[in-house]
Amino acid sequence: MRIVSLVPSLTLTLFDFGLTSESIVGRTPWCIHPKGEVNDVQVVGGTKTPTLSKIKAARPDLVVMDRDENPKAVYEWCQEQGFNTFVCHVRHPRDVPDMLRELGAAVGREDAAETFAASIESELAQVPVQGSRTALPLIWHDPLMAANGTTYAGNMLACLGFKVPNIEAEGTGYPVVTPDTIVENGVTDLFLSSEPHEFTMAEGHALHDALAQCTDQPPAVHFIDGEDLTWMGSRTATALQHLRATLDVA
Repeated sequence: MRIVSLVPSLTLTLFDFGLTSESIVGRTPWCIHPKGEVNDVQVVGGTKTPTLSKIKAARPDLVVMDRDENPKAVYEWCQEQGFNTFVCHVRHPRDVPDMLRELGAAVGREDAAETFAASIESELAQVPVQGSRTALPLIWHDPLMAANGTTYAGNMLACLGFKVPNIEAEGTGYPVVTPDTIVENGVTDLFLSSEPHEFTMAEGHALHDALAQCTDQPPAVHFIDGEDLTWMGSRTATALQHLRATLDVA
């Protein structure tokens, strides 16, 4: 089987399933894990702007995509070309086990997929009761953008016992926010992600100062590994473990 993956977290997942560059024949430049092994896989373009001629030249039996990450036009082109597609659409960590089982079946790695799925289900069985703290992950700096409680990133924090506000609940899930918005939504813990924008310490201090102008009790500012927050798939269980340990939550 020849597979082109346009989803970084699922490229990692395919390797974790035991596949190699003999089967994984196309990736994006953001598919950086597992380090070393992905270097043998041809880059076919970005998640939003893959080079269609390179996908076609790879002669894929399957193109792995994500509904939010990859354009619908690319999916439609794959259909026109007769390429089979696997389209992921995950909004919550609890959606991941079944997604992994489906992906495992699509690539003939059912046993490996079941191992990862069961591990995630075990971690989710330990989800604490929702506490009093309200968290908001920030993913972009200009403009300042957050992931709300309808997104995978927001729900990863919800699985740690945080409340995550649904700012602009009818929107994309990634609203533009201001210090006033953050305070108005009662945020107690602000998480600055390392991707897609890698927030700096200077940006964190500046944001804290801006929040202090709006309230006497500004939220605590934390820096967080963006891959833990957003890379769904084989990484989900270890991400929950790492976040739980890093944030010192039960």
